[in-house]
Amino acid sequence: MTEPQSWIGVGRTETGSVRTSNQDALALLNDCSTWIVADGMSSHPAGDLAAQTAVTVATQRAREQTAWLSEHPDAAPEFLSDLATSANRQIHELMQATPSLKGMGTTFVVLTITPAPMPIAHLAHLGDSRAYLYRTGQLTQLTRDHTLVETLVQRGLLDAATALVHPERHVLTKGLGMGIDMQPELTSIPVAPLDVLLLCSDGLTKMLDDAAIASILSRANGDPRRACHDLIEQALSRGGIDNVTVIVVADRQPTTGT
Repeated sequence: MTEPQSWIGVGRTETGSVRTSNQDALALLNDCSTWIVADGMSSHPAGDLAAQTAVTVATQRAREQTAWLSEHPDAAPEFLSDLATSANRQIHELMQATPSLKGMGTTFVVLTITPAPMPIAHLAHLGDSRAYLYRTGQLTQLTRDHTLVETLVQRGLLDAATALVHPERHVLTKGLGMGIDMQPELTSIPVAPLDVLLLCSDGLTKMLDDAAIASILSRANGDPRRACHDLIEQALSRGGIDNVTVIVVADRQPTTGT
C-alpha cells in the first residue's frame, strides 16, 4: 500500500518593497496534495480580487473532488483543468455583474501530485507564474511563460538575452479572465522522493535568476520551510520590486541517500 499525501508544501507571500498592495494569492492544500499560486494583473482593475477569486474557487473545487481524484489518479489533468476553468468562469461572472471590474485577470499555476508507487506531478498554468523542478542539483522550468515575448522567442523572432530586458516581457497572452473559453496548459512529470517542486509568481523570478534559485534550493537540503523562507528573503533583499509568492513542495519522508 502507498501512503497518501506524502508531499508537503510550505508557502509565503509578501507585498515587497515597492507595491502598496499584494495582488498575489496562494493555497496550501496539503491534505489534498494540491498547491496554487495566482498573481493578479496589476495593470488591470481588481487584480487582487481576480487572484483571490481564482484561489478560492479552485480550493473549493479541489476539496470537492479530492476523494474522486484518489480513486482516479489518471484523471489528474482533467481535475486540474476543472480547477482553472471553474475559476475563470467565476471571474467572468464577476465582471459581468460589476462593469467596473471589466478587464480584471490573473495568472494561475496549480500543482497536484498523485501518489506512489510512481508519484507524478501534474501542473496546469496560465500566464507567467512558474513551476520548477529541482533534482540532483539541477533546476528545470516546467512551465512555459504565456507572454508576448516568449511567443516571439519560440518563433525565433527574439533571442533569449533580448527577451530578458524587453519592455513588453510581462505582457500576457493567456490568463484567467482573458477569455471565457480560456484553457490552461497541462504538464505531467514523474517525481522522486528527493525532488523539490517550486511554484512562484514573477516577483521571485524578476529578482532571482535560475542559478540563484538553484543555489538557495541546494542549501536548503530538501527542507521546504527553509527553502521558502530563503527564496522570499533573497527576493526582498534584492529590491522586492513586485509582490512575491513562493510555494516549495517536498516529500516529508524522503528516502535516505547521498
